[in-house]
Amino acid sequence: MKSKLIYFILFICSNLSVFGQDTMTEFSFNEFLGYVKKYHPLVKQADLKLNEAQANLMLARGAFDPKIEVEYNEKQFKTSEYYSILNSSFKIPTWYGIELKAGFDNAEGIYVNPENTLPNSGLTSLGIAVPIGQGLFINQRMADIRKAKIARNLNAAERNLQAIEIIYEAAVSYMNWKRSFEEVKLYENYIQNALIRYKGIATLINEGDKPAIDSIEAGIVVKTRQLNLEDAKLKLTKAKLELSNYLWLENNIPLELNDNLRPEDFLTNTIKETLQINELAPIDLDNHPKIKALDAKIAMLKVDRKLKANALLPKLDLSYNYLSEPSYIDNYRFEDYKIGLNFSFPLFLRKERGSLKLADLKIQDSEFNLQFERKNLENKIKSQQQEIVSLEKQQEYNDKLVKDFTKLLNAEDRLFEMGESSLFIINSRENSLVSSQLNEIALENRYLNALISIYKTLANPN
Repeated sequence: MKSKLIYFILFICSNLSVFGQDTMTEFSFNEFLGYVKKYHPLVKQADLKLNEAQANLMLARGAFDPKIEVEYNEKQFKTSEYYSILNSSFKIPTWYGIELKAGFDNAEGIYVNPENTLPNSGLTSLGIAVPIGQGLFINQRMADIRKAKIARNLNAAERNLQAIEIIYEAAVSYMNWKRSFEEVKLYENYIQNALIRYKGIATLINEGDKPAIDSIEAGIVVKTRQLNLEDAKLKLTKAKLELSNYLWLENNIPLELNDNLRPEDFLTNTIKETLQINELAPIDLDNHPKIKALDAKIAMLKVDRKLKANALLPKLDLSYNYLSEPSYIDNYRFEDYKIGLNFSFPLFLRKERGSLKLADLKIQDSEFNLQFERKNLENKIKSQQQEIVSLEKQQEYNDKLVKDFTKLLNAEDRLFEMGESSLFIINSRENSLVSSQLNEIALENRYLNALISIYKTLANPN
């Protein structure tokens, strides 16, 4: 009986040792996400989309840049100057397809084309070109500017979606690390119990209080626990390496997770605040990045449609240029001018009507996709909300099971102390407790991942 009491005391002490002080440093979830958001290369890559949008807008605005054009041709043959012709101009494109132009032309030589014959001092011109049909209210330059401005919203939405995807994957890896870490600690605890129980049984066998077969059963439990622990350590190693993929410093320096770091203990109490989510808040999809991205794409398609519709109009360009010698430019003469008229119009407009029809179909296709995404997101959020509520209830039920199995194991230990129980029953009680605690870890992992998933679905980049 004395040896039984010693065994029982050692067994209890082994259970209490698990709750001793932990010398490891906590690596909080909030701190981890801070590293990901600030230093991860793929998050920085997502930020490039904003710069890309600004660059495209600058590119589109370049079509409205003033332009200087100079053309000079000279021909010499057998000491004779056939001609020397200079054509120069300064053009200013404007928003509504109107183009302002100033020019200076000069031509010399005995073989100058009569059409190019100019006064000795040259000829200046001031003019304007106006599209009456196509290109007045919308043209390619205007369309490019409008689409580039819309693209800024598109790129911002796509940036947020890409950043959220990286944060989501990083958060999942953190939860996997937390689960593996807790499973290792659990198996380390129970393997100590199994070893102490094995030594206690060996003592009882030597004293003749237990049959020798009990040592085999106790040894099987030890080996099983060792196997479980080794497998859990392997999972932990892989989880730590996976987590290290998301740990970076400035200048794109990768980090490895230190062995002295442990995950946050009470993450279920802080994760909602860390991710800034309220899973039960009313669903608002108008500001959702995916919806904004689809809206932007539809807006860009509508600009293209306006451009295609404008192509159905006849092309009629008018130009007027006031001509004057440089010394008389301030002395306006109505009879000195050059006008131009350019007209074209396809008879059947099959190309233009086909392009317009395709533009309409693209808009319809995108609008159908938008409607689907709205409903899909709404139903997905509702499903995830229900999953979170259910997992909270499951955790409550499992917590009660853990407490009940703990009471049963403690009661069985007391019976064993009094010689009214067996090693088989104790092992059975303990296995049930281990299973319930493993399920507790798994349910917590599912709950945390459910919160991460709804964070991803809600797509709040803050």
